[in-house]
This record gives sequence, structure tokens and C-alpha cells, in this order.
Amino acid sequence: MEDDVWQVHAVRYAHHQREARDNFVFADDFHEGSDALDFFVWLVTNGRRSILVDLGFDHQGAERRGRELIRLPSEGVRLLGVDPSSIEEVIVTHLHYDHCGNLDDFPHARLYLQDREMQYATGRFMTHRTQRMPFDVEYVTAFVRAVYDERVVFVDGSREIAPGLSVHHIGGHTDGLQVVRVKTAAGWLVLASDAAHLYANFESGNPFPIAFNLGEMLDGFATLRDLADRDELIIPGHDPRVFDRFEAPDRKLAGEVVRLDKGPL
Repeated sequence: MEDDVWQVHAVRYAHHQREARDNFVFADDFHEGSDALDFFVWLVTNGRRSILVDLGFDHQGAERRGRELIRLPSEGVRLLGVDPSSIEEVIVTHLHYDHCGNLDDFPHARLYLQDREMQYATGRFMTHRTQRMPFDVEYVTAFVRAVYDERVVFVDGSREIAPGLSVHHIGGHTDGLQVVRVKTAAGWLVLASDAAHLYANFESGNPFPIAFNLGEMLDGFATLRDLADRDELIIPGHDPRVFDRFEAPDRKLAGEVVRLDKGPL
């Protein structure tokens, strides 16, 4: 494999059943009934270098939020034959509870984070309950300690992490939300994280209701399309339908892991 062409796997680690209308700013007749969110971390590798995107949450975080934890993200990467202690780089898309826990499981990793996200998660907006609700103070505190331990690499806007792999500030959902653009055999792919929770969010222009800046969130849908070679290579952050659109790398991992870099079925 060429150094600038990457394999990408989505690893499911948790699940949450909810009402469909709760996933959209504007509820309508198309979004009635029960729906679900899946929770993922993403492993990006070129055969010589493995980079994790996001950290998920742990048992305590699942209990605090009433979420079904299927496995720890560190156990998820082991499904792909990767020792979590060997991972030296983690891209953290934002600091909401379901993306930044489990720091201790990846003890040797540098952490790529937008400047604005740390400022947001520790600043004046956290005095508002509705803004701090998706954050976990224990996880944010761990990241502050990681800054003091010189583990955090701050990003301002866009940055190439490696040839064929870059991060790009989107904002909207949080002030410092970033997405990951990856060169794959199928073309330029974008791990949207919570710039689009579900396919239906960006396909219909109806975003997820947790937002710092709704205008940035809507503008972000266009940015996702600019970064990806085609819409089919925009990977939402929480959609169980990713298992319908991409195949598992192994039959034993069906429903738990999908390989994204070969393109959709």
C-alpha cells in the first residue's frame, strides 16, 4: 500500500435507542417512531502507521448517560489486530463525552485537537447547562491534564497529519469540531463525526439538534461535500445504516466493524 493511501475501519462500541424526531432540528412526519444511534471510533492505517479517530467513552461514562456499552474502544481496535498501547496518534474530533473518554487506554498517543475546542470546553459557555450537557467534566479534566503532560497537539483550522490524511475545522455542533479527510482506494473519504450524525442529516439539510452554531452546522454540510469525492464517501458519526452501505472486513465482524476505504457496496 502507498504511504498516502489509507485503509479505514469503523468500529462500533456502543448503542442507544431513541425517538427518531430527537435526531433532527425540525421534526416532521418522516421522522416519527423509534430510531437508534450507534457509537463508533475509526481506525486509519497504511500498514506502517495506525491513527485512531476519537476515543469513545468507558463503563462509567455509559452508566452516567444510560448508554449501552458493547465494548471499550480499546477492545474494538484489538478486533483489528492492533494493540491500543501501540497507537501513537489520536485525532479527537471534539470533546463531547462520547468522543474523548478512555485516555488511559491509549497511554502513548499524541492527541490532535482544535484550539477552539479546548477553549470552548473550558470557557464561559460551560456556565450554561444546555451547552455543557454533552460534555463529561471528568473527561474534559483528563484532557486538561493531557495538555500539561504535553500530549496535546493543537490545530488551528486545517492541518495535514500525514500524506493523504488531514483535519479540517467545521464547528457548528461544537465550536471546535473537526472532520478527517482521508485518501483511500475509493477516493477522498471524510469521517464527518458529528458534523453529520446521520446520513439523513446532511442529505435532507436537517441537522442534529445539539448545536453551538446552527449556521455553521448547515454550512458544514457543503464543506463535507467539498472535501469528499462524492456523497457516498461522507461517513456520518452515529448512523447504524453504515452497516448496510459498507461490508465487514471479515464475516465474524459483521455488525461490529465495517471497512470504508473500498467504497460502498
